[in-house]
Amino acid sequence: MPDLADALAAGPVVLDGGLSTELEARGHDVSSALWSARLLRDDPGAIVAAHAAFAAAGAEVATTASYQATAEGFAAAGVDATEAQRLIASSVGLAREGQGGGWVAGSVGPYGAMLADGSEYTGAYLAGTDVAALRAFHRPRMELLAQAGADVLACETVPAAAEVEALVAEARSLGVPIWLSLTTVVDDDGVARTRRGERVDEVFGMAAGIDEVIAVGVNCTAPAAIGPTVAAAATAGKPVVAYPNSGEAWDAGARRWTGSAGVPPGDVPGWVAAGARLIGGCCRVRPADIAALAATIS
Repeated sequence: MPDLADALAAGPVVLDGGLSTELEARGHDVSSALWSARLLRDDPGAIVAAHAAFAAAGAEVATTASYQATAEGFAAAGVDATEAQRLIASSVGLAREGQGGGWVAGSVGPYGAMLADGSEYTGAYLAGTDVAALRAFHRPRMELLAQAGADVLACETVPAAAEVEALVAEARSLGVPIWLSLTTVVDDDGVARTRRGERVDEVFGMAAGIDEVIAVGVNCTAPAAIGPTVAAAATAGKPVVAYPNSGEAWDAGARRWTGSAGVPPGDVPGWVAAGARLIGGCCRVRPADIAALAATIS
């Protein structure tokens, strides 16, 4: 296997879809604060099967079930630190087993994901959190996933510049490759912004020239907002990652999705033309959707 960075330089690569969505569709309860990370402890075979379903659909990159897997979250569920470390590291092997080839991306969710209150979609938690604290939070999981053999760390669903600063600094300190993916909105003037309101072209500029950042882009954002963010991400001079959610909205209070689903494969050629090289789906995007995207890309 070539390095993922080399593959992205050569052309589009297909990413997987919503792992937790697929697990839920298969009858597993992902409603707890641990989300899909609960199954690292309770049913690892289910995680392997979900990864395998995406691989069969054409996904060339499997994203680990570690988005919400943190020492703090496991501690709240009564899991001690040693076992939490083992579970987080195990997510890499489970992804590689299910993927059966290709690359494994170690998922690093934002601090807000650990809070399990939907605040990664607002960045509200950042009002009382500084960059040093964010670096300290992210470092242990990033180290574990890298040491477990992840090909790249997927620093994803990032809502604001402060967390980007922390993740980039940790990637440089550890010397590990990452991709950096924001969750975004488009304002009334058509400008892509972070969930905290910052211009994403300025935020992506923080990654320009940083060798450890192999791609920048957008995830867990409605398909309609992907195009402007891809165009803004391309200004950083790196391959762009684009993996929208289904277009539905997460109601954190009711813990359910609202709205209508749909990831239009017809949008993909425009994303590729704008610089997208790693393309897949996020929440509510299932293997059939990835198969349609893969067919369009091929």
